[in-house]
Formats: sequence, structure tokens, C-alpha cells
Amino acid sequence: MEIRDAHFPGRAPLDAYGNGGFRFAKMSHQGALLCVPSGIYGWDLTDPSEFSRQAFSKVFEEMADIEVLLVGTGMDLVPLAADLKDKFREVGILADPMSTGAAVRTYNVLLSEDRAVAAALLAVD
Repeated sequence: MEIRDAHFPGRAPLDAYGNGGFRFAKMSHQGALLCVPSGIYGWDLTDPSEFSRQAFSKVFEEMADIEVLLVGTGMDLVPLAADLKDKFREVGILADPMSTGAAVRTYNVLLSEDRAVAAALLAVD
């Protein structure tokens, strides 16, 4: 038996967030999400202190198709570490940290405009 990481192939707006998870495409997911052009993935992070280049490796793999990365840092805005922000800038991605709620709303707007957007979202209660 093969066990796969949580993955929704394709892009979809996020219908709801809270209670430790997200709803999208008539499904729900508990925990953090990483929304990139290839799909929506479960993301095994719970706190902004866990942000690292390795944590964002999927974003870097798909950087050619991403102009803006919205980083939902939980209930409150937590700035990205300077070295991580520099790495995003180096590869041509505008990384914009904000509360998860603001990131979800902005992601949906940019997605509806067919923009090259990705989102890395920590779950909130």
C-alpha cells in the first residue's frame, strides 16, 4: 500500500479557514497548506519559527510559475527572516507575509485574476 502526502492537483479558491484547517474544492484539510501552481499540498508546519528554505522547497521548485507568494503567518503578521526574504527576491518572487486570514482573501482575489500567485498558509483556530 502506498501512502501519499495530501495533494489536490490544480488550483482552487479557498472557501474557508479556521478551526485548525481549510476548506477548498468541496474538501477539508486540517493543518497548514501550500498552494502552488501544481496543486494544493498539506504543509507540515505549525509556527513561523519553522520557516526555512527547506520548508519552501516546493515554492522554489515551481518558481518559474510564481510571481507572488502570500505567506499566512497565523493570527498575526510575522515578518520573514532577512535571508529567506533575500532568497525569494533572488529568484524573482515577491514574498509577502501577512495574517493567514488576509493571505487567504488576497490569494482568492489574485487567483480569480489568473495571476501567478502561490500561498503558504499556517492554520489558525
